[in-house]
Amino acid sequence: MADPAATSMGTAQAAWGRFAQAMQRGDVALALAIIMILLVLILPLPPWALDFGLSISITFAVLVLMVSIFIEKPLQFSSFPTVLLISTLIRLALNMASTRLILGHGNEGVTGAGQVIAAFSSFIMSGNFVIGIIVFAILVIVNFVVITKGSTRIAEVAARFTLDGLPGKQMAIDADLSAGLIDEAAAKKRRADLEGESQFFGAMDGASKFVRGDAMAGLMIVFINVIAGMIIGMAQGGMSFTQAADIYTKLTVGDGLVTQVPALLISVAAGLLVTKAGVQGAVDKALFSQLGGYPRAIGTAGALMTLMAVVPGMPFLPFFVLGGGMAAAAFLLDRSQVDKAEAEAAIETQEALQAPSIPEEPISTALRIDFVRLELGYGLLQMINNPKGIKLTDQIKALRRAIAGEMGFVMPSVRIQDNMQLPANTYVVFIKEVESGRGELRPGMLLVMDPRGEDLTLPGEKTREPTFGLPALWVDSTAREEALFRGYTVVDPPTVVTTHLTELVKDNMSDLLSHAETQKLLDELDKEHQKLVAELIPGNMTVGGLQRVLQNLLSERVSIRDLPTILEGVSEACGHTRNVMMITEHVRARLSRQISDSNTGPNGFVPLLPLSPEWERAFAESLTGPGEEKHLSMAPSQLQDFIGKVRQTFERFAMQGETPILLTSPLIRPYVRSIIERFRPVTVVMSQSEIHPKAKIKTLGQI
Repeated sequence: MADPAATSMGTAQAAWGRFAQAMQRGDVALALAIIMILLVLILPLPPWALDFGLSISITFAVLVLMVSIFIEKPLQFSSFPTVLLISTLIRLALNMASTRLILGHGNEGVTGAGQVIAAFSSFIMSGNFVIGIIVFAILVIVNFVVITKGSTRIAEVAARFTLDGLPGKQMAIDADLSAGLIDEAAAKKRRADLEGESQFFGAMDGASKFVRGDAMAGLMIVFINVIAGMIIGMAQGGMSFTQAADIYTKLTVGDGLVTQVPALLISVAAGLLVTKAGVQGAVDKALFSQLGGYPRAIGTAGALMTLMAVVPGMPFLPFFVLGGGMAAAAFLLDRSQVDKAEAEAAIETQEALQAPSIPEEPISTALRIDFVRLELGYGLLQMINNPKGIKLTDQIKALRRAIAGEMGFVMPSVRIQDNMQLPANTYVVFIKEVESGRGELRPGMLLVMDPRGEDLTLPGEKTREPTFGLPALWVDSTAREEALFRGYTVVDPPTVVTTHLTELVKDNMSDLLSHAETQKLLDELDKEHQKLVAELIPGNMTVGGLQRVLQNLLSERVSIRDLPTILEGVSEACGHTRNVMMITEHVRARLSRQISDSNTGPNGFVPLLPLSPEWERAFAESLTGPGEEKHLSMAPSQLQDFIGKVRQTFERFAMQGETPILLTSPLIRPYVRSIIERFRPVTVVMSQSEIHPKAKIKTLGQI
């Protein structure tokens, strides 16, 4: 049978362990402390406990003041509003406890409310309650009228200006991030500091009212204690009016002084904190460096103090000592600044002599080229840091992702830079350092086009859409709703640039696919496809040969996203040919499902325009050369006749709203395409082997 004493002792130890563990948590300890403060408002305290509480209040106020002095920026003491509330609660609770003791034990003498209140009433008041009342009144005036009122006003103004300046500071952070001056981590930290600063000054604006209310409460408590104490002393204690007035006034004013001293310290701390918004570094360093950094000002002040010493009736010694001391300090500071400047100049000269010569930039860096570069006139730089709309940089990021998903090709990074030599509203796109397109924009306006090809009736500036050269109109941004109501296409300037850049990149994708990018595509294939890569490369084909095949596909805007199927087609074709063009044609046949689907119109069928048997035969008979090394040798007059018929036929169908696909036999398709791309590069040329069996087709005519 268990021992009851041992059991109870074990239970007590376990409970004490749980209590100690809970007290190690800061939130539990703080909650218990707040509850104890609130209990003091209700439960009476003995004199020794009141002495201990008043000592804690004074110590806490001194600690808060010292922290406010030594911190370097206000956000390092962001918990000050909470500290202010807790300190106010502590003083009010102690006021309540001291009021009980004064009214209940005041007839015992000045020690009836504890030793701390007795010490203040005897030492600071010098035993005279009139002096105590005057000192107390002055402390209240200094705290309430001067420090608290000024701190409250500074907090209000700081909160207002901080909130008003928040958008501008946020824009500055975004501009530095876009310009590359800071990274994402630094921008995130600066945004967090900015948000914390606005919240801090907003909280300080409200928390300063605590100090104001505390001072008013102190006045009312003193008045109540004096009147109530005299009534209790005369009615219940049998004291005379003089005795009651003397004892209860001393106790009450002593209690008021004990309360006002920590309140004054907290008010000074609040004032230091809100006035430190524009001061860099600790308070002592900022004050001494700024007040003592001007020897002429110190010397002038010393001269004035010396003149004050010889004014008749003025005490000579204090003004003369101060004036002489300031003059000596000005002389020493001036010599110190001169010596410091000479030392810094000597160090700079020595460093300049000892500094190693800056190594010349390697010539190889001049050989590097930008695959894609966008140059902007100075009037278009606002598109990069547009705080209201979509940024150009965000649209370019989305463009790279869209091209990767659509074409299976990772577009190179676009370098954006300003060019002061360009007209203000002009942009230029370079592909591999060669100008590939340019356009002119109107920032803040919208580009309007009519998809039906009709005349635009809105008021605005007539222009040409830079991507396709269509008639367009620059209109004010307020006309967006009207333009959309009329069925027009409305585009903002960043989208105009992005659309133009998209078409230029798609037109030059074959040039942008480098050997390194090809190798990267192979390396990033899934593990199950790596065996196919190992069988194909380098035994049957080199990476360079595969690059040529992929470039041929991209030049006709065929997606290479299905790279495993392309590799399978290349592997099959390598068994009977090494000709890159023939391999490409075989791969296109393997991609028939994809090619047919990408060319299916909105009606669900592939619109075809096949070559006539005569032209098929003419092209086949014009192929000359040994084996697979054939080339087209058609008479120029016959070529001109073919070009004219193709142009005429496609223009006729374009007027009908149709965009047909030119259909040829597999043998002549690449040669027909080589001619078509010179005058109609957007025209798709397919062979019969590229029409998937399940694709729905519609023959529109014949060439």
